[in-house]
Amino acid sequence: MEPLHYILIGLAAALLTLIGIVIIRALTFKPEELIAPDGNKEEFDRQRTVDNLQKLVRCRTVSYYSREEEDEGEFEKLINMLPELYPNVYKTCSLTTLDDRALLYRWEGRNHDLPTVLMAHYDVVPVKADEWQRPPFEGIIEDGVMWGRGTLDTKVTFGSALFAVDHLIAKGFVPENDVYLAFSGGEEVNGRGAVNIVNYFRENAIEPGFVLDEGGAVVENVFPGVKDRCAFIGIAEKGMIDLQYKVKSKGGHSSAPGPHTPVGVLARACCRMESKPFKAHLTEPVRCMFRTLGPRSSLLYKVIFSNLWLFSGLLDMICKKSGGELNAIMRTTVAFTQMQGSSTSNVIPPEATMVSNMRLNPMDSVDGAIEYVRSVINDPDVEVTPLRSTEPSRISVVDSEGYRKIARAVVSTWEGVIYSPYLMVQCSDSRHWGVLSDRVYRFSAMDLTKEERSTIHGHNERIRLEVIHRAAEFYIRLLGQC
Repeated sequence: MEPLHYILIGLAAALLTLIGIVIIRALTFKPEELIAPDGNKEEFDRQRTVDNLQKLVRCRTVSYYSREEEDEGEFEKLINMLPELYPNVYKTCSLTTLDDRALLYRWEGRNHDLPTVLMAHYDVVPVKADEWQRPPFEGIIEDGVMWGRGTLDTKVTFGSALFAVDHLIAKGFVPENDVYLAFSGGEEVNGRGAVNIVNYFRENAIEPGFVLDEGGAVVENVFPGVKDRCAFIGIAEKGMIDLQYKVKSKGGHSSAPGPHTPVGVLARACCRMESKPFKAHLTEPVRCMFRTLGPRSSLLYKVIFSNLWLFSGLLDMICKKSGGELNAIMRTTVAFTQMQGSSTSNVIPPEATMVSNMRLNPMDSVDGAIEYVRSVINDPDVEVTPLRSTEPSRISVVDSEGYRKIARAVVSTWEGVIYSPYLMVQCSDSRHWGVLSDRVYRFSAMDLTKEERSTIHGHNERIRLEVIHRAAEFYIRLLGQC
């Protein structure tokens, strides 16, 4: 037999072996067993949860980077109505107020070690009221839906946590460990409220058992090949950089331009950056998500996720082509959001600027990301300057009582849902807690459609009344375990 035949036979055998390994790994890629629901039926005043949220929404607690633009009276209005809305909380819990509108309630338990910390913020982002279908600060209810800024982000969880404590106190329940409600009035503008609360814990040597803040939600059709509803519990969040790109020139009349204008140079830098995205990294939060949801996906994706040692390049290509959430959890992203040049059409600007918002993968750093951007642009005429930045958060553990309590409350509130760890691509106040704990989790207790999620920070933010009810139920179930 010719040597070539031996080579072909060897290649065929190797290919068959490879195919066999891929198939066997896919067939043995089984879902992990999930925590069972608690089986209890929770009875509470559902109408009161709606009424209270409506009153909170009617407070125009809009935060701005310039404090002079804020209406302090609206913030005081909200805080002053809380004793009326949640009377048992104020009868039983202590309240510590800290700088920058930080509110810290302590519900004393039987023990004082490893307390539960529930977070939310009661400030909201600005609105363009004339572009809303309903007034943004009236809490109008129509067809089972409440309209208003903050209904989703995050007055619903703010009010639900307070309601759950108030409800359980009325029932005579006493938590096994202390419970803290940690609220910020400036999260949307990176205020210091949450930092001040973390410093309070550090100064008083209080180690949290676990921390829960806003994050993932109960959603559908966001993971490839999985049609079941999924509750995503963030165990880490990406960092953030706002980068400014500046190009200067001598200016002049547009009738006699040079070979490149400042805007043109910036446009070239933008194209270079978008054509060379950051390298993908398979971080622990994403690995956990793939291990949880990969076995529940369709056959094609099950083959891919069970054999990432072979198909990581294919997955990377899919992410690059599709963009969106799957791509965002795999790499540092760069979104160009602002550009400014001349104030008139026939003048070459003496200076043009552009801004990108970057979200950092946990395996990247602020300094490293900026250096990569400069290397890709490779143009000394483009001045690159960070405006603000924050490093990626600490990665929290999944194997903890806190995570299991959250998961149990999830499956008990939303029947048939699958819960999974994930990497949160937005920033939240929870990142500040990494100095104290690796048990910091991010879950917004809501089931939301893609269209509803798009209203967060957008026009026509609104929430279904049944979602308000389930948010309160989730916190009741969670606190019942604490």
